[in-house]
Amino acid sequence: MVTALTMHVAALDIDLHLPEARSLKAKRATVKAILEGARQRFRVAVAEVGFHDQWQRSRLGMAAVASTPGHVEEVLDEVERFVWSRPDIEIVAIDRRWLDGEG
Repeated sequence: MVTALTMHVAALDIDLHLPEARSLKAKRATVKAILEGARQRFRVAVAEVGFHDQWQRSRLGMAAVASTPGHVEEVLDEVERFVWSRPDIEIVAIDRRWLDGEG
């Protein structure tokens, strides 16, 4: 007998303004710190998904998967708090999307 796998997936779409970045190199260092920090601390999938060539803007994608929607919510809440805690960035917008139709 095969049992059904329950999987819940949600993603954050985070639009950032980096007012202190004065070059693409400075922007990439800040973005890398955010992405690596989120990946290591919260075990989420992360990527810069937009504004690659603009030195004071970035768009990040972060996704979490778990067996319960509550756990996904907890993880993404922690990720949001982590990003909000950065004094060197301004969050333009955050959008949370459920990718499995369950949330």
